[in-house]
Parts: sequence; C-alpha cells; structure tokens
Amino acid sequence: MGGEGGAEPVIHFVFVHGASHGAWCWYKLTTLLDAAGFKSTSVDLTGAGISLIDSNIVFDSDQYNRPLFSLLSDLPPHHKVILVGHSIGGGSVTEALCKFTDKISMAIYLAASMVRPGSIPSPHLSNIHVGEEDIWEYTYGEGTDKPPTGVLIKPEFIRHYYYSQSPLEDVTLSSKLLRPAPMRAFQDLDKLPPNPEAEKVPRVYIKTAKDNLFDSVRQDLLVENWPPSQLYVLEDSDHSAFFSVPTTLFAYLLRAVSFLQR
Repeated sequence: MGGEGGAEPVIHFVFVHGASHGAWCWYKLTTLLDAAGFKSTSVDLTGAGISLIDSNIVFDSDQYNRPLFSLLSDLPPHHKVILVGHSIGGGSVTEALCKFTDKISMAIYLAASMVRPGSIPSPHLSNIHVGEEDIWEYTYGEGTDKPPTGVLIKPEFIRHYYYSQSPLEDVTLSSKLLRPAPMRAFQDLDKLPPNPEAEKVPRVYIKTAKDNLFDSVRQDLLVENWPPSQLYVLEDSDHSAFFSVPTTLFAYLLRAVSFLQR
C-alpha cells in the first residue's frame, strides 16, 4: 500500500500462483477486487502461464521468481503491496519477503508452503506435492539419464487433487492451461538464511479444509512451526480456493488487510 501526498493509500494485492498454474488462475479474485475498487496484479513466474520460456530450462528459484522480483523492484517509492501466494508459490512469497521487505505490508499464504527463513524445512511439510507417486508425469529436458526437469499432474488426477469442489468449467479450462512445473527451481525455494526484518511483516495463513493435495494436518504443522498473526479456514475449499470459494476467499482477504488499518 502507499499513497501520494494526502491521498488515501492504495490497497494493492499481488498474486503468486502455484506449480503448473499461472496468473490466469486468479481471474475470479482479481475481478472481485477490481470491481470493489482495489488494485490487483497477478504474475506469471518464469516458464508458467504465458511466459515464453520453457520451464524445463528453469533451474533455480531466482530465475523462476524473476518476474515477481522485477514487479516489486519497479514499485514507486513508499508503495507497498499485500503479497498472496498459493501452494508452492508460498516459497516465492517468503523469498520476496526477504529480498523486498520494505515493499510488502502483509504476506498471505493460501494453502501454501510457509517456512521460516533460516529453519530447516521437513521435505514432508514444505513439499506441497506429496502424494501417490503415480499421479505425476515427469519431463526430462536434459535426457532420461539426468534428474527430471519438469513435473505435471496426470490428466486423470487433475480434478480430484486440484479442483474437487470447483466448477466443472474451471476444471475444463485449467486442464488446457496447466504446464509442467520446473522441479529444479523448487529445490532451493525454502533454503533462506534467517531474516529478522522479514519476520516483522504480518503474515496470514488461509487453510483449505477439503484439500486432497495438501492435507489439513500438514497445513496445521506449518502454522504451528511459524505461527502467523491471523489464521482463517475455508471449510468448503479444495486446493484451489480461487475457483471453489472465490467470494469467501475475497471476504477473508479483505478481513485480513483490515487489520493493517487499525
């Protein structure tokens, strides 16, 4: 948020997608926010959404997060944003929080990886995409003798794990837009040094109670390991709350940011 002179501060939400998704997945939220007079921006990380870069050649988190970092570095002086990350996009939010602390007034984690900088994350907790091995398709951009470079959920599992409570038309659209996620870039997302200044920024966690991909127990453990200032639960949401319960999510976002103005 930030204002010019005596003007009211602009409440500006910036949305970060999870693996295989893109800026497109936030279309319901950004429509609601824009109609209500807020500012919203959603980014395509490198190799995602309409990015022209092949995700199989994205090998580290700095490269993957570059579009987000560029957006934050280009903000006008004193302009701060509310940064919202979904799923493994929570790692991108935390990294941005450490690098651009003065540009972020609040960080909101939606069914997301939320690991304290400087802690040693348990792979079981920080890896959103824990599940039966056979639900994933791997791509080997450097050859089958090297570790995989990309991962994508198999078509037959898309609805159950991502969108079990979401409208069918959103499932249909998403199925055509999902792209392989850059596995290598995710390996260093949660390996950040301690950052006391970043920890002063208010954090919010929003749980998804009917999530078949990132179950409630693991979400609860993340919250327990790094307690946020606010916690909300979307009782009827699958992993993709932006599709399954957009109006409730919209209300929770507004409730969360109202604490900044008290």
